[in-house]
Amino acid sequence: MTYIAKPPLHHPSLEKNALGFTRRDYEGRISTLCAGCGHDSISASIIQACYEIDLAPHRLAKFSGIGCSSKTPDYFVSPAHGFNAVHGRMPSVLTGANIAARDLIYLGVSGDGDSASIGLGQFCHAVRRGVNMTYICENNGVYGLTKGQFSATSDKGSKAKKGAENKDSAIDLVMLSLQLGATYVGRSFSGDKNQLVPLIKGALSHKGTSFIDVISPCVAFNNHVGSTKSFDYVREHNEAVNRMDVITPRAPIKADYKPGELKEVRQHDGSILRLRKIEDDYDATDRNEAFGYLARKAAMGEIVTGLLYVDPEAGDLHDSMGTVATPLNKLPDADLIPSVADLEKINASLR
Repeated sequence: MTYIAKPPLHHPSLEKNALGFTRRDYEGRISTLCAGCGHDSISASIIQACYEIDLAPHRLAKFSGIGCSSKTPDYFVSPAHGFNAVHGRMPSVLTGANIAARDLIYLGVSGDGDSASIGLGQFCHAVRRGVNMTYICENNGVYGLTKGQFSATSDKGSKAKKGAENKDSAIDLVMLSLQLGATYVGRSFSGDKNQLVPLIKGALSHKGTSFIDVISPCVAFNNHVGSTKSFDYVREHNEAVNRMDVITPRAPIKADYKPGELKEVRQHDGSILRLRKIEDDYDATDRNEAFGYLARKAAMGEIVTGLLYVDPEAGDLHDSMGTVATPLNKLPDADLIPSVADLEKINASLR
């Protein structure tokens, strides 16, 4: 019954956030994905995260490409700005919008095919340039829309639903984003909302490129014995490196803590990301340590989840380009179009 619209009425007793919005105000249309799809759980986590950080819906700009994952922006924050790009080209469209309107909060939702196959080059360049965005990859290791072929993130040796074995090495988007310079990197599981919601809250509050890889089992084509992206496999091999919460400036918390137990990272907007570590020797601010830790755990067949790396002093593309604080789409023509004299100076400097 996916063609039935959600009723616009809200129960008067629904709890409201600081902006006066209820959780219902952050919802979208009824999902048309398969019942039980992990992508719907991710949409629910995005809804919860936006509600809890008091994000005004009209300040969110959501982008996607093509695939099951790229349908999901229709299922959350309907009042937000949105653009559904062609297959694999979402990062460049988001980059252009970010350059023109830097005052919005940018969220790109993609999949393992959209990001790691046809869109791999787009993904790489957006990350290395430091675009101020939250990039969520809904990773199920399979092409669900075209009936179950292996994707570029399918692990070598994993089996398809009909028994075929994947002979190719997998692309690890987490390791790739670390190498490319992402300043907030995490991985989670669609079935672990307690971990995923704080990760998304932290990413949306972070200045710089935030990347979250979310293992999201495909219930139709990749949730069987032999799959390394199934619900059972991820639950059995999941190792969380930290327990997280995000505390906004409206509710500051002071706490005494011992070294190795709690890590506080102050964001540029004043919010604080609090990490309670499970392993004393893991430092989420050490990029090299994140590389080594992920490699060691991968060799043991474990899927590491949690906040894997964060740079508390990160900048973004606007910092490197030296753009003005005013969004370019709000500047008058007089400020955007250089005079003849200014053009002569620019040309003279290049001779």
